[in-house]
Amino acid sequence: MRVISGQARGTKLNTIDELSTRPTLDRVKEAIFNIVQNRIEDAIILDLFSGSGAIGIEFLSRGCKKAYLCEISKKAVNIINQNLEKTRLKEKAVVYNTDFKKCLQDLHDNKIDFDIIYIDPPYKDDIAVKSVELILSLGLLKEKGLIIIETDEKDRDIKELENLDIQIKDCRKYGRANLIFLN
Repeated sequence: MRVISGQARGTKLNTIDELSTRPTLDRVKEAIFNIVQNRIEDAIILDLFSGSGAIGIEFLSRGCKKAYLCEISKKAVNIINQNLEKTRLKEKAVVYNTDFKKCLQDLHDNKIDFDIIYIDPPYKDDIAVKSVELILSLGLLKEKGLIIIETDEKDRDIKELENLDIQIKDCRKYGRANLIFLN
């Protein structure tokens, strides 16, 4: 796994050798960043369920102002910190080693809101829509902000998202991975 573009382009990232994490494929990353490239400059982003930190680091490498990365696994957070050091992007990142609910509440309490939020929970956990619901109720998304969900249960998630006060802008499929864009 590597950083695709920007300041840290080509840097090989450390990964986690566990089945509980599933790195986003390069072709999926490329698709995401082709779609959001005009929104990255000076953005404040949240990479929820960060895994190795590859998505948050890609945003930083491409010029976002600040990235918040949330991951519950201590092992994964150690990898995130190694990757931030390796890419020399640590000063622009805040890493939370906690449950996503506690992280979102803390961000709310500190009055931080986001231009882009990337949500990629373990597929089997069925918590993507729950996290969107909490993000909306805490007011963490800026007025013209964007939420991106990576899921393998597109139909289920879309059905649940239709009950929330958010608009589904686009859906894309890349093998098993589906991307849902909301704002």
